[in-house]
Amino acid sequence: MIVNTMQPPYYAVIFTSVRTDNEKGYNLMADKLEKLVANQPGFLGFESARNKVGITVSYWRDLDSVKTWKENTLHSLAREKGRSEWYSRFKVRIAKVERDYEFNI
Repeated sequence: MIVNTMQPPYYAVIFTSVRTDNEKGYNLMADKLEKLVANQPGFLGFESARNKVGITVSYWRDLDSVKTWKENTLHSLAREKGRSEWYSRFKVRIAKVERDYEFNI
C-alpha cells in the first residue's frame, strides 16, 4: 500500500537491510513495533518491501518526531536485537521530502 502523506515538507526515514537466517522473535517484535509506531506523534505511515534486501520507508512530520521514535524503549531494544541477531547489515538514511506527486487510476 502507498501511504497518503501530508503536503511537503516532511521527512522520510529509509531503513535498508540484509537479514540473517535467525527468525527467532523477529516477527513478534515487528508486529509490536508496527502497532506502537502507529500511535507515535508525527508518524505519517510506512511502506515496506523485502526480497534479498529489505527496504522500509517511514514518513514523519518533523525531525523531532523521528528523534522521539528513535529514543523509544522498545524500538531501542529492537535495534539491539537487530544488530546482534536479525541483520547482517543495515543502513538508515533520513531525508527531507520537499516535493511529491503521484499517479493513480
